[in-house]
Amino acid sequence: MAAAKKIILPIEGMTCASCVERNEKILRETGGVLAAEVNFATEKASVEYDPDQVTVSGLAAAINGIGYKVITEKIELAVQGMTCASCVEHVQKALLGVDGAVSAGVNLATERATVEFVPGATGRDDLARAVESAGYKVLASDEGDEEETEDAEARLRRHEFRKLQRKVLVGAALSIPLFIGSMVDGLGPLNNMYVLWALATPVQFWVGWQFYHGAISAARHGTTNMNTLVAVGSSAAYLYSVSGILFESFYMEQDLAMPMYFDTAAVIITLILFGRMLEARAKGQTSEAIKKLVGLTPKTACVVRDGLEVDVPVRDVATGDMVIVRPGERIPVDGIVMDGASSIDESMITGESLPVSKKAGDEVVGATINKTGSFRFEATRVGKETVLAQIIRLVQEAQGSKPPIARMADVIASYFVPGVFAVAAFTFVIWIIFGPAPAFTYALLNFVAVLVIACPCALGLATPTAIMVGTGKGAENGVLIRGGDSLETAHKVDTVVLDKTGTLTRGEPAITDVITTGWEEDQILRLAGSAERGSEHPLGEAIVHGANERGIELEIADSFQALAGQGIEAEVKGHAVLVGNPGLLESRGMSLDGLGDQAARLSAQGKTPMFVAIDGNPVGIIGVADTLKPGSRETVARLREMGLEVVMLTGDNRQTAEAIAAEVGVDRVLAEVLPQDKANEVKRLQKEGRKVAMVGDGINDAPALAQADVGIAIGTGTDVAMEAGDITLMSGDLQGVVTAIALSRRTIQIIKQNLFWAFAYNTALIPVAAGILYPFFGILLNPIIAAGAMGMSSVSVVTNSLRLRRFKPPRVS
Repeated sequence: MAAAKKIILPIEGMTCASCVERNEKILRETGGVLAAEVNFATEKASVEYDPDQVTVSGLAAAINGIGYKVITEKIELAVQGMTCASCVEHVQKALLGVDGAVSAGVNLATERATVEFVPGATGRDDLARAVESAGYKVLASDEGDEEETEDAEARLRRHEFRKLQRKVLVGAALSIPLFIGSMVDGLGPLNNMYVLWALATPVQFWVGWQFYHGAISAARHGTTNMNTLVAVGSSAAYLYSVSGILFESFYMEQDLAMPMYFDTAAVIITLILFGRMLEARAKGQTSEAIKKLVGLTPKTACVVRDGLEVDVPVRDVATGDMVIVRPGERIPVDGIVMDGASSIDESMITGESLPVSKKAGDEVVGATINKTGSFRFEATRVGKETVLAQIIRLVQEAQGSKPPIARMADVIASYFVPGVFAVAAFTFVIWIIFGPAPAFTYALLNFVAVLVIACPCALGLATPTAIMVGTGKGAENGVLIRGGDSLETAHKVDTVVLDKTGTLTRGEPAITDVITTGWEEDQILRLAGSAERGSEHPLGEAIVHGANERGIELEIADSFQALAGQGIEAEVKGHAVLVGNPGLLESRGMSLDGLGDQAARLSAQGKTPMFVAIDGNPVGIIGVADTLKPGSRETVARLREMGLEVVMLTGDNRQTAEAIAAEVGVDRVLAEVLPQDKANEVKRLQKEGRKVAMVGDGINDAPALAQADVGIAIGTGTDVAMEAGDITLMSGDLQGVVTAIALSRRTIQIIKQNLFWAFAYNTALIPVAAGILYPFFGILLNPIIAAGAMGMSSVSVVTNSLRLRRFKPPRVS
């Protein structure tokens, strides 16, 4: 038995002593655990275990499996040296082999690995060493300044791209005369085999060195990748040609054709590097959304220090600092306006095009643009805590995630390169045995063609490039998608459940109707609003707010009394004012004078009728209701056009719910549902075989959002529960639901196209390269053409993904 180890596991979700007992029981029953104690006060488990029998990841899985959660951390590693889907699989396997790593996702397009791990069990250094031991390089990170790390990574990528450009230019400059000299006679020195050898050698060993480096590194760790395919294939052609020069007499004695395939080896390397160069350029465009988001943050901020206004770097702004913003400047961090007022352009955060007015007490978001006035605000969230930083983090995590549709490609990639070598070897043997003379030459050329046409790159790029562009496009339109799973599931949704309050409606009552018996509307609102100024009831506040919106000047009531369950009674400027339900007026012996029918009509429309009596006489009704948000009706209509069933979920009584449903045009109503029962209603729909998207406010509706196949949380740019749903709508606009589902459908369509072409390309062309058409049509695939086709396959996949950049949200009108 290995030396025992000890680990402290932080556990989330324990609420009582029985939770402690359950966690201790499951840990002690886990094979390899020597001792386990759980502390309820610290919410931590101390576990002594045998590392030969169980890992920290296994301990975490045991706890998570009984409904609790071991608290983990996430880290991103910038990984260099990955060239294909096989490399992704090798890096992922190395990371998951680290004790304490819970999950690992590796993205070929971004060249980043996202690792979830148990703190205390492992850390960045251990994970980086695991990657490097697999033959790849991890870019050093300054954890104190992520922006500098991003800049260093960008500089390194630009350097690598320029190096690729140089190598392609040198490769082309040497390969073109080499190709011509091999194909055309009568060119003097260009036809000399030693000149051809001299031209080919720098291409083989300088231009193509990265293939050898990658292949040797993979071989040291007992693996293979795309570099292995290219290195072996091009070396076979090069060395076969060298043998013709060194052993010319042998070929002449055996009456064999002189093997001169230097041009094949050189052009293969140059074309593949050219494809990589185009691929690198296209991959850079897929991360454009992140670059835009990062670029929104201003570099400096004007803060008040010791009574003086000074410009400081944004990273030096601290919580509590007083920040000054002038017209036209970007707001540096999140905060609360202390004095001054302005109009703020929040479109880069929420997708809303209209500026938002801000005054003292309002929240402002970093990176938004101050349009008009100057103001001062107190910084409340800085650095990684700002809304923009959270958006960037979520988008990066989403871009690094994999939807279930990609997992089949991962499985195939793990067997791909060894499988290609097997096919190439089989091809060589078949041509040696059954091929026409010169059999060895045919066997070698077809062997090379099989190796260089196989393209694991296209498989590796098919999904991540589309996910990157799709999630980035969502962020541009105020739709934050948390991961590939959410993106894929959203395209399968057939039922959208909309919470009524705060989702379809504004979430606060407002005046909808004013019915009078002869009095002026403004006069009734002035007296009723003045009477309600002392009320804390939402309906009373709606009347006060409605009067203020109409520019009606309200008075201060001389007396005020709230009448429980009936309404209010007040005296305003010598008038006795009653505002309340019919029972209030009837209790004072007043006849409703025909207003009862009007009240019944309002009630049938889901509105609350508030009767107003002045000086003992009923004078009118004020209709109050939670009104629909602008665009709710149009959004529901658009969802139905997309083939989705729309369900409204509400705690309101059936009559009110049916009235709102009729107004907005939903298909089905679930009324009188208590908040704690919303998740059960979603579950009931799922039992009917439906794929359900639940749309709610992200706080009150959290259980229902979690139960749904896709939870869509609605928030605002300054107050958004980003962790609440699978998808977050930053603007609070319901149109984002349409955008999210349409974007999901389009992204998954692009992924399916990419995977189809990647599989079809390899499935169709590898047999052709092996010579399957030769017995029937006399057709063989030249290795040079195979190399060009391989390079273009990766470029075509990335280019297809870039078409998502043209995605425009469906118009809701």
